[in-house]
Amino acid sequence: MKITEYVETLAREGELLADQAEQAGVDALVPTCPEWRVADLLRHTGSVHRWAAGYVRDGLVEPVPFPQPPELAGAELLAWFRTGHAELVRTLAEAPAELVCWTFLPTAPPSPVAFWARRQAHETTVHRFDAESARGVAFSAVTPEFAEDGVDELLTGFHARPRSRVRTEEPRVLRIRAADTGAAWTLHLSKEPVRTVRGDTGEEADCEIVEEASWLYAALWNRVPLAGPCVRGDASLARLWQETAGI
Repeated sequence: MKITEYVETLAREGELLADQAEQAGVDALVPTCPEWRVADLLRHTGSVHRWAAGYVRDGLVEPVPFPQPPELAGAELLAWFRTGHAELVRTLAEAPAELVCWTFLPTAPPSPVAFWARRQAHETTVHRFDAESARGVAFSAVTPEFAEDGVDELLTGFHARPRSRVRTEEPRVLRIRAADTGAAWTLHLSKEPVRTVRGDTGEEADCEIVEEASWLYAALWNRVPLAGPCVRGDASLARLWQETAGI
């Protein structure tokens, strides 16, 4: 996906998140994040937006502390969220292509602007799911291409890091397959961090999960149960994912 497509998605998803949060009310519980209310969701995502914008705006090349959100509530909290989101969109849209700044995933795109545009588009979309869950409505659709990209970022980026808790005592193979786009990922599980290979390696999988990309996107980010007829083989690996894969 192009940087402009990520920025357009970020703009749309942030506006939708704010609208859904306003309709739910800041005191509503967030079922997909059981310890949160909508106010916590807004504070977290609004702080992430400001944190990300700082790297791009200021060209920061070292990690900085995560900002603490203000103690706002109601309409003031929503306005604060919208302001930070709009600033992030502007910052990414105006960033020079040659920008150098800090990034944090091992499979990050070579362009830091592409990295942050991609990361914040997915960050905001997943948390838009959370805002919709607070209203008790079905998640709004994402395109298969964007969903596939988000699954790839999660599997080859986040879970390639040493902090990933998805571990098994004995080597196991988990395969993820998007039924609509044809994309596949082969995950080698062990006592070490997950080693993900893009594609079907041809080796026998202990468990294979086959579904449309948009469902995989929500399920692998633990926004819907990773269960059902799409899970083939050893379902304990799907349960392991749900129990340990939280970011």
